[in-house]
Amino acid sequence: MRVESPAIRLTVFLTDTGSYHHRPLGNEIVRRARKAGLAGATVFHGVEGFGASSCIHSTQVMRLRNERPVRVVIVDEPSRIRAFLPELEKLVDHGMAVLEQVNLIRFAGREQAVAAGAS
Repeated sequence: MRVESPAIRLTVFLTDTGSYHHRPLGNEIVRRARKAGLAGATVFHGVEGFGASSCIHSTQVMRLRNERPVRVVIVDEPSRIRAFLPELEKLVDHGMAVLEQVNLIRFAGREQAVAAGAS
């Protein structure tokens, strides 16, 4: 069984040097998103990138600054994502976020669909 609904994807772009109270910033965002009851959040570590500073962030050994790009992706209902933005602003002092309207498709496993039909 599948359920489709409108949603917003919030993507936050950071580097792995960002932290909040000695915790990696990406991890803290995921923790706060869970506490806020959002549908889900994932941290992705990149190989190379650059942002507003135009500094290359890379895992290459010969770089003077060994920062990796990090992307945190959260998808949920528009009102829930927008309600989370003030929390995000408290955490992120350097970075960028993108909001995109998406269609969310949730798949329910066969066991869940059968159980729901039996009720």
